[in-house]
Amino acid sequence: MKIALMDSGIGLLAAAAAVRRLRPDADLVLSSDPGSMPWGPRTPDDVARLALSVAEAAAAHRPDALIVACNTASVHALPTLRARLEPALPVVGTVPAIKPAAAYGGPVAIWATPATTGSPYQRGLIERFAADVRVTEVPCPGLADAVEHADGAAVDAAVAAAAALTPADVSTVVLGCTHYELVAERIGDALERVTGERPRLLGSAGAVAAQALRRVGDAAGGPAPAGGATLTVLHGGVESALTDAALSYAEGRGLREVSAAR
Repeated sequence: MKIALMDSGIGLLAAAAAVRRLRPDADLVLSSDPGSMPWGPRTPDDVARLALSVAEAAAAHRPDALIVACNTASVHALPTLRARLEPALPVVGTVPAIKPAAAYGGPVAIWATPATTGSPYQRGLIERFAADVRVTEVPCPGLADAVEHADGAAVDAAVAAAAALTPADVSTVVLGCTHYELVAERIGDALERVTGERPRLLGSAGAVAAQALRRVGDAAGGPAPAGGATLTVLHGGVESALTDAALSYAEGRGLREVSAAR
């Protein structure tokens, strides 16, 4: 089995690590375009164009499914990707964890890029799944870019700014950008300092990984063949390696350590 994941940058690491936990034998293709990062400030048409290029680079490696491990690309490019690649290649988008957050009760905050915050897509999810819960949308300018470059000082500054905009009584925070899941611990620490309590943090990596495996008819969780799983990293369609920034996160190091050499 081969699962491809795409993103502007290293936000795909969390979902890739989740796939690898569910199916240690799955070959992984990580396709991104760090040179065009960040996608958040770009126009929807530009995001769709860039996402299609990254997706087609992954598709050339003949995976069994493609995970769009990027909220911005899922918002602006998912119809384009599905029109081009399906049904031959199942395409699984990333949806912010608003529905499970609302199920816990409120209040809820959604941390997302400025482009996603207030978008018709996100507002539609709130109206559909969290109409009876108080929801605060919190834009996080610069946070995804800081995570991408593993810039600790910039991450802390962006997280602190977003925490200051988060109501003190929030019980659940939705991490509405895949990059944010890589610094969830720092986000939790910052929110605890501001609110006095540590809210529940919900990302999408586990759910999207499980959905991709369902799309290819896999029963995750059963015995898996030992070893042999490969890791292919594409930057702008060119085979590369995990960057130093990617390896600064546990998810990146874990992928490298358990993958067979190519």
